[in-house]
Amino acid sequence: MNVDLKTLIRDIHDYPKPGIVFKDITPLLKDPAGLAMAVELMASPFRGKGIELVCGAESRGFIFGTAIAQSLSAGFVPIRKPGKLPHDVAAKSYELEYGSDTLEIHTDAIAKGQKVLMVDDLLATGGTLKACCELIDDLGADLVGITVAIELAFLNGREKVKPYENIHSVVSY
Repeated sequence: MNVDLKTLIRDIHDYPKPGIVFKDITPLLKDPAGLAMAVELMASPFRGKGIELVCGAESRGFIFGTAIAQSLSAGFVPIRKPGKLPHDVAAKSYELEYGSDTLEIHTDAIAKGQKVLMVDDLLATGGTLKACCELIDDLGADLVGITVAIELAFLNGREKVKPYENIHSVVSY
């Protein structure tokens, strides 16, 4: 399996607003070899690390997160937008590169000390991942690492997600 994943990610200019270049992963998702390679490359640094749960951010983090959870023989926990989870939730608000939002997680989703891997499709400014990691920390988990398919390194998102140091990205721009 030798696929150049960058060829499967297309740029959509001025989406969702003028001046933004959106990295569209739908061509990657429909390509069986590309999808398999992306999941493997996102999961492989965390094999043998005792990952018990994978958390994925709504919504594209669900796509990669469930596949990575299965690959690592771990469970999956969704981190969702407000009003989508039916039980007691913890919430965190954050800034996006083009607005603000809030994320929620069930308060009983993670037991104290469980080893967790955070997954999303993209690390841009770091706001979404920082909020997710803070939610995971607030529940007392051992956050082993973060893995993303794409990193927009020029936006310095890694700086925002400190002190979370074990960050892995498959494709960087």
